[in-house]
Amino acid sequence: MDSDSKASCQKRLGRIEGQVRGISKMLEEGRYCIDIVTQISAVRAALRRVEEEVLKEHVAHCVEHAIKSGDKADQRQKIAELMDVIRRSDR
Repeated sequence: MDSDSKASCQKRLGRIEGQVRGISKMLEEGRYCIDIVTQISAVRAALRRVEEEVLKEHVAHCVEHAIKSGDKADQRQKIAELMDVIRRSDR
């Protein structure tokens, strides 16, 4: 992963961490359920954005490297891994 993408993901994850702490505090304070669910949805969306960034980097570096290398076994492995993670993220 390149340093710019890594820094961007780290920054986003720091914000997500703060959001999760905020949700915990909302629960402790007995806040309105819909407000809590709304914040949970925001965290899930933010995590999806981080996931997309990491996957984009994986394709741009790991998959591209496997293609350029000409190693058919490595290419199949990288594509299979990518398909598996995409399948799991749809759930």
